[in-house]
Amino acid sequence: MTELFPAPLLTLDVISKKDAGAHLLISLAPAAEKPAPGLPGPEAGDTFLSQKDGQAVLMVSLGKAAKISLETLRRTGGAIARWLAKNKVAEANLALADLNEIKLEGAPSALFEGLLLGAYQFTHYKSAEDARPTVSAVHIIAGTPGKIKPLVERAATLCKMVNMAREWGHEPANVINPVTLAERAQAVAAEYHLKCTVLDDKQLEAMGAGAIVAVGQGSKTPSRLIILEYPGTDSSLKPVVLVGKALTFDSGGYSLKGVENIVTMKYDKCGGMAVIGTLLAAAALKIKTPLVGVIGASENMVSDQAYRPDDIITTLSGKTVEIITTDAEGRLVLADALTYAQRNFQPRALIDLATLTGGVVTALGRVRGGLMSNNPELVQQLMASGEATFERLWQLPLDDDYLKSTKGEEADLKNSGGREGHPIMGGIFLKQFVSDEIPWAHLDIAGTADSNKEMPYCPKGATGFGIRLLIHYIESLG
Repeated sequence: MTELFPAPLLTLDVISKKDAGAHLLISLAPAAEKPAPGLPGPEAGDTFLSQKDGQAVLMVSLGKAAKISLETLRRTGGAIARWLAKNKVAEANLALADLNEIKLEGAPSALFEGLLLGAYQFTHYKSAEDARPTVSAVHIIAGTPGKIKPLVERAATLCKMVNMAREWGHEPANVINPVTLAERAQAVAAEYHLKCTVLDDKQLEAMGAGAIVAVGQGSKTPSRLIILEYPGTDSSLKPVVLVGKALTFDSGGYSLKGVENIVTMKYDKCGGMAVIGTLLAAAALKIKTPLVGVIGASENMVSDQAYRPDDIITTLSGKTVEIITTDAEGRLVLADALTYAQRNFQPRALIDLATLTGGVVTALGRVRGGLMSNNPELVQQLMASGEATFERLWQLPLDDDYLKSTKGEEADLKNSGGREGHPIMGGIFLKQFVSDEIPWAHLDIAGTADSNKEMPYCPKGATGFGIRLLIHYIESLG
């Protein structure tokens, strides 16, 4: 099996000023109102290489002082990581004292996140001449190293899991399919002492999970339901249950996608990758609240065994669904996963993540994920965590008026209500499989799970969206 975690491209350690060697010095400062010629401009991340007392100094702008935020620092960290990689710098010293004048709680942690996330690249299949650049060692010069070291260690742990989710998201379908994904999940669960249960297609069929089985029956690698359990440090608490859509490839089935839309469908598993990454991060960080991850893994293909439009399937809940389009498969996988989660666990809260609809990209672009929920308090908590981590969400409605569009003519429901209100149609469909008594949220991350261009601390491709948001939310529960 290939490596489960990407090799780090940048390592951080904390030293005192007296231990600093003669490496490149990285100096951070707010931009001057009128920068002198050659100095960094007013935009965060602008750089200027200079000499001071015979020492090479990389000056990095934090932008205008009045506008510095945690996100500014993440983006600055990403800019530093890219500069180090581009210039093949082996070692550098970062003068953390420059942040002392910024009265912003969490400033060092945000900078470290930006550094570690910004260093990530997916080059697993590059030939030798295009291999990963030399690992850069960044030494954090701190007045009190003992206080900074835990922040670095926490950032490294969290970013390791985000980068793992990115790495697995990038992997093509000839490497990660439902079967190999289950094997990977078992391997990392054993490493981090999580309980892992894998249900195969025969077991799913026997229990009546007709939706997830139908979606995967056209593929030579049939569906799997992967269940990860983290007991938390306080096992008396009810768990937060996360449900992830992991379509390892989505051809659209008989409702075949067009040429432009079928490329990048390996990223249709990113909701499931975020759930796995969150469980691993929680275990590594020893979070108090118990967590359960339920990942529905399928590959939606075309064959003589594949499900078809007009088929009627019976879900694990007992509800029947008329298939309007085989390209609305994610909600079918999630329907059975949500039912399983509620039957087998007692969720304190139930949250699903899915690259569910192109409609949410039309509505919100690639800036925010769509949030739909049956619980106002959960909405507020997730929105606040999204703003804090800059993995931002926006609430969409789930009025009962939308339900009529998903009512079936020959079955209880139909899996598509047309193009109008497309992301809401997906959300209202899923709501039919969730008890009103359980706080539930649906995160449609189709626009944020991958990017079609490089971002400040993420290259083009899988982003790992959702892990930092969920960890922040879970830790805020106390």
